[in-house]
Amino acid sequence: MSNPQQLRYSKEHEWLSAVEDGVATVGITEHAANALGDVVFAQLPEVGDTVTAGETCGELESTKSVSDLYSPVTGEVTASNQDVVDDPSLVNSAPFEGGWLFKVRVAEEPKDLLSADEYTEFSGN
Repeated sequence: MSNPQQLRYSKEHEWLSAVEDGVATVGITEHAANALGDVVFAQLPEVGDTVTAGETCGELESTKSVSDLYSPVTGEVTASNQDVVDDPSLVNSAPFEGGWLFKVRVAEEPKDLLSADEYTEFSGN
């Protein structure tokens, strides 16, 4: 398993893309997707919602369990991935590509996000 170097990671196992024009993309890591098992339902934040770093903003349900989704940043949601709502298995099959969860206009980025190497060490993968 390889964590893309250009992303930043939270200790809650979410990833954050580089901020472009004030907006970043959020998803869960391959490590988290594998731990969840087959994702069968996704409740994502809606466009216009405000999310806060470290706080719950949705949930993912798998055949094993239900897991809260945490936002790695504070800001306003600008897009929610309807493809994941329609086909939650994208979270498992493409966590860093088509399985992204939402886009957010970043108001504040926490200082404790991890690099790919730091996340790999933290997660043991």
